[in-house]
Amino acid sequence: MAQIRARTGLGRNRVQELLRGVPPPEWTRRPTAKDELRAEALKLRAQGGTVPDIAKRLGVARSTAYLWVRHMPLEVDPAVARARRQAHSKAMTDAQWSAHRRARDAARTEVVEAAAAWAVGLSERELVLVGSALYWAEGTKAKPWRPHDTRVRFVNSDPELVEIFLRFVESTGVPRRALRFRVSIHETADRQAAVRWWAARVGVPAEAFMATSVKRHRPGTVRRNTGDGYHGCLSVEVPRSRPLYWRMEGTVRGMAGGDPERER
Repeated sequence: MAQIRARTGLGRNRVQELLRGVPPPEWTRRPTAKDELRAEALKLRAQGGTVPDIAKRLGVARSTAYLWVRHMPLEVDPAVARARRQAHSKAMTDAQWSAHRRARDAARTEVVEAAAAWAVGLSERELVLVGSALYWAEGTKAKPWRPHDTRVRFVNSDPELVEIFLRFVESTGVPRRALRFRVSIHETADRQAAVRWWAARVGVPAEAFMATSVKRHRPGTVRRNTGDGYHGCLSVEVPRSRPLYWRMEGTVRGMAGGDPERER
């Protein structure tokens, strides 16, 4: 058309009117640069791809990807759509709060390390007070229907609390090797691995542990404490522990400010 206008001196509109219905020469035809991308977009759409995903994979604008595939409605499974919305919401939340979370985590690390350094090196009296309170919160205690059952047995899943209790018991003159250890764990977990893990934490041979207590599975229970980080609970029983129990009972009563005369 440019050549015709130059030869004839006619304007663009007049040339277009005269050539209406006349196909252009074959040599002027060439494939569109994005034909291959468009074909790939249609293929991805047929496989269930969304417009943002297609645009990202092909490196084109979302508006372009939409124009290519808008004639192909996407039938999304409700579960897939819900998962996609959740992933998008998480990405947006992470982008908005990532800086705040980093600052919060750094502040937490600083405070925890400072508090840990301050708490190192408990005196014997402090260890007795802490150990007695810990046992009274987490250990087994005598009940009104069995008031003389004063066996000292501590059960917990936190290795740090277990270590504090073991140090407390050792401070009373009971060596660690004299204690009885038993792992209590869900039947779906690796029992032998749990015993080895606890044995390494408390410094006692795994062969010295008593038979593992297995928790049976309840289908109606939603368990979240699973995976490689789940090691069950460790039960620590102190033999001939009636005097120790009495001592802890009195220590807790004293810390609470109890009046023995009034209570009797």
